[in-house]
Amino acid sequence: MQREQLNSPTVGWLGTGRMGAAMAGRLIDAGVAVTVWNRTAAKTEPLRGRGATVASALGELGGCEVVFTMVSTPSDLEQVLVGDGGLLTARPHPAIIVDCSTVDPQTSARVRAEVNATGAQFLAAPISGNPHVVAGGEAVLVSSGPRVTYDRTRALLETIARVAIYAGDGEQARVVKICHNLYLGMLAQSLSEVTVLAEKSGVDRAAFLEFLNSTVLATEWVRRRTPDMLALDWTPTFTTELLRKDFDLGLAAARQQEVTMPLAAGVMQILQSAIGHGYRDADFLSLFELEATLSGLHLAPTDPDTQPE
Repeated sequence: MQREQLNSPTVGWLGTGRMGAAMAGRLIDAGVAVTVWNRTAAKTEPLRGRGATVASALGELGGCEVVFTMVSTPSDLEQVLVGDGGLLTARPHPAIIVDCSTVDPQTSARVRAEVNATGAQFLAAPISGNPHVVAGGEAVLVSSGPRVTYDRTRALLETIARVAIYAGDGEQARVVKICHNLYLGMLAQSLSEVTVLAEKSGVDRAAFLEFLNSTVLATEWVRRRTPDMLALDWTPTFTTELLRKDFDLGLAAARQQEVTMPLAAGVMQILQSAIGHGYRDADFLSLFELEATLSGLHLAPTDPDTQPE
């Protein structure tokens, strides 16, 4: 079936933090005219330098046909779209809202209903990938909402991401992304535990990770993050606090669906401990350092370029 697309739509972008800026940058670099707005205005300046138009007020995005949103929490999404002074209170307002945030299905459905009540369309389109992955064109988007809305915005989605997947006509994309982030947290904790066990037992960290990355258990994510584990570099790609938020969403969904999640529940408590130990704003892979500390292992950084042959 031939997909319907907007012809050179005017695009707005609401939320230019680390992820939002990387995603909007993909559109700008592809020649799409993008107008950006962020509550902290200074975060829009790098995009201005790349060719974006910077809106001085949120309402200025109302004249765009399609507006993407990328915010941190469900309450943020409600506030910027349908709250007091939100985007949908502007006249005119966008024809289509594409939300790429990670929020729960209930909030998404509520926002969708309010967006639809104004005559606009709403697509949930959360993304997998950190800012570096996004910038390199390797991210993956999953979308849900009316198929016609997905088809009209698909060219934009496929400019941002390597792959755009349609998951259904409701809030399925929210569930997919929440499950993805639960798995990510459990993967990080599992990797941390076995690496600490190996290193405390006298195995060189670089050798252990090289072995793991050469087996059938290897994943592209572990390969990409191995240099950070060697250097103990917790420069945030996705913070511990944000991952805790997503575990809150995931465990709430599990309660609603009566799904047992003992591993996820345990990792949630470890995330809470990490935040209590001062890793709130660090990359969530700092779980490795916390695991070592709790296990009585002193970690020292290793130069990734000096891994054994």
